[in-house]
Amino acid sequence: MSEGGYAIELYFDPALENQVLKAWNVLARRQISSQLIEIESRPHITLYSTPFIDPTKLESIIKTFASKQEPLPLSLSTIGCLPNDNNILFLAPTPSLSLLQFHSQLCDAMRKEGIEISEEYRPDNWIPYCAVAQDVPKARMGESLCVLRDLKLPVAGYAMDIGLVEFSPVREFFSFVLGVPFSCHGIGFARSLFPCQDCIQHNIRVLYAA
Repeated sequence: MSEGGYAIELYFDPALENQVLKAWNVLARRQISSQLIEIESRPHITLYSTPFIDPTKLESIIKTFASKQEPLPLSLSTIGCLPNDNNILFLAPTPSLSLLQFHSQLCDAMRKEGIEISEEYRPDNWIPYCAVAQDVPKARMGESLCVLRDLKLPVAGYAMDIGLVEFSPVREFFSFVLGVPFSCHGIGFARSLFPCQDCIQHNIRVLYAA
């Protein structure tokens, strides 16, 4: 992440999220990087980011978009790094057709409302990844990669909800469970605050349907 701005983030089911948090915690204990913990981030894949945006405009777009989606299968299968100013270390998902279509459809929905997509997040250029550390000292990048190799990849699960945050530190404006109709999360509360029975039962049916 850059110094400040807004991001649309894709969040995981609890089991997959915990696998990522394990990596965060190991790197923090080794004093390699604890910044993601310190800014109160949450394991995620960034779908879009911008320095300036009207959150109220995005809320209606994301609410409508999320209601038309279903929980998205994910497999974090690759370790990588971005050797730029932030020295980001990440786990990358397998770039499945469903993930790429999900992102492309979100971009289309935003463009229809006059929101510009920066070059980095346009479908042809977007690199999906889940950060596990940032601002990693260059001298410790090799050690960090070795730590992550101890993870039993791939780790699989589902993307369950999508939200908007401001950073840094991270402050969530809203999030919506994928596939849940407006009647449940139409007022923009975070999934973690008010998980109603309709949400729970809906996603159980989706995840475990034959």
